[in-house]
Amino acid sequence: MLTYEIPLVPGPTSVPQPVREAYFCDFGSGDLEEECFRLYAALEAKLQQILKTQNKFAVMTGEGMLGLWAALKSCLRPGDRVLAVATGPFGHGIGEMAKGLGARVKVVGFSEDEAADPEAASRVIASYRPRMVTAVHCETPAGTLNPVAEIGAAAKRYGVELFYVDAVASAAGAPLDVDGWGIDLALVGTQKCLSALPDLAIVAVSAAAWAAIDSLNYAGYDALRPWRRVVDEKYFPYTPSWHALAALDRACGLVLNEGLESVLRRHDEAARLCRQRARELGLRLFPRDERFCSPTVTALRVPEGLPWPELDRRLRARGMVVGGSWEKLAGKVFRIGHMGHQARMDLVTRGMDALAEALKEG
Repeated sequence: MLTYEIPLVPGPTSVPQPVREAYFCDFGSGDLEEECFRLYAALEAKLQQILKTQNKFAVMTGEGMLGLWAALKSCLRPGDRVLAVATGPFGHGIGEMAKGLGARVKVVGFSEDEAADPEAASRVIASYRPRMVTAVHCETPAGTLNPVAEIGAAAKRYGVELFYVDAVASAAGAPLDVDGWGIDLALVGTQKCLSALPDLAIVAVSAAAWAAIDSLNYAGYDALRPWRRVVDEKYFPYTPSWHALAALDRACGLVLNEGLESVLRRHDEAARLCRQRARELGLRLFPRDERFCSPTVTALRVPEGLPWPELDRRLRARGMVVGGSWEKLAGKVFRIGHMGHQARMDLVTRGMDALAEALKEG
């Protein structure tokens, strides 16, 4: 299907028309025009409101993974101690990325059907004394939301220099307070709760992180350092995608026009409805405790006797597309993405109705 009738994929999400329309404008060269720099400054101000931060941003052309790599490569030296708090593939993956850069990585791992225990993480932070702690806010393969605020408090309590958080699947869909939670490197993608195309990577960078970046002076294509003075010096480190910036600006505008608290409440209500309907259908949530569930994605166990490929086929026959999972959870879990433009009660209702029909099909 080129366009899903019932789009409930946990990203990339469906993109509303006002955001798509930004790509129709024949923008000029972002390297030369004052309007592009004004747009970048306005976009940064909107992102600051959504992420609750005064930090400067790097908004780079590329999918969200670019930001995850950029933040690590711009801050870490070989031999640096990194503690990766991991509850799923992305948490473990960040640790592997840091290890690939020569860092000494220790992983404090938890089961994929639970959120991280901040007290256990705090004990490891106290004993290991890392330079950087990494965590994933929403671990989408498992549908869990991690207690980033508590982990950040522990990191600061023990003098950790940098707290790195993957908020790709939570920003604008779950409560997130970058400054209040002491997040030094907040990584965000455009294709999840912001409901834009997957063409920009966003990094909110604290003063401590900028100091680390300046000290290392990494000079690769994905370096964060040149983005610090984009607006002041009116200079992009490479040709920007004016269209993508304009689209993201519209997407952020939609969030703020609705009101951030209203958007978060909409996500929470859609998630609660999804979980309630799933229980009524006899399905089991994957996280062993509903308190661990993310408001942006619901993970459900694949019913016994109904292989995931067959369930997927039945759903697609009804115009509904959701996500499977991978690695340890492949074939065991499927995921409903009620995030961004998809976090709507009417859409979730249609989706769960279609799921009910698919489960009855014999």
